[in-house]
Amino acid sequence: MKVLFAGPSLSGQDYDRSGLDIRPPARKGDLYRAVLDGADAIGLIDGVFGFVPSVWHKEILFALQQGITVLGAASIGALRAAECAPYGMVPVGPIAQSYANGARREDADVCLAHAPAELDFLPLSEPLVDAEATIAAMAVTPAEALALRLAANAIYFADRTAETMVAEAGLDPSFAGRYRAARVRAKTADALLLVEQLRALPSGRGPIPDWVFVASEPWRSYLAEFGQQAA
Repeated sequence: MKVLFAGPSLSGQDYDRSGLDIRPPARKGDLYRAVLDGADAIGLIDGVFGFVPSVWHKEILFALQQGITVLGAASIGALRAAECAPYGMVPVGPIAQSYANGARREDADVCLAHAPAELDFLPLSEPLVDAEATIAAMAVTPAEALALRLAANAIYFADRTAETMVAEAGLDPSFAGRYRAARVRAKTADALLLVEQLRALPSGRGPIPDWVFVASEPWRSYLAEFGQQAA
């Protein structure tokens, strides 16, 4: 079974879902549940943060220790893939690679506000990674591009839209339309790449890695929530 955690990064996208168990953005415990459900491979794209506990690194390590392939891209998947790459998690796409190689460091660069599941997790703000890619693609002067980049960085992720960036940059409101016309969905591109790689994986779990998973006291306490015992 191949499990995919996705939300706003794939909102509105028409892609091949065959062979995938698609679940909403992951929170703490969801990857562990996927392991218990029999996952052979897991694709982590989107996840929640702030108001509920985020996906825990320890549950990713637990999945990897079972021989489960875990891919990460675009959003919290990119962050966790960069952090867990030394243990075998696979960073997919330029965004994840930029975190893995240290070129990008801020978690907030991939954050955005979005609508609930009933509205297909429709993005309501612009993540910085998309804003940067879009500004680079716009036909603007170097000074205008710099003003937009500075504005994008200055605005809180949930408030970052074409209109707020243009206003913060002190540019004519018509630039918002130019931004939308040039919009680059960097997160979506990486998310679709992960879907492609996840679907291409062979069935079954892989070999057990040669590192040892330590069932620490926090892990044992965590398992107690599920009525499980650590081995």
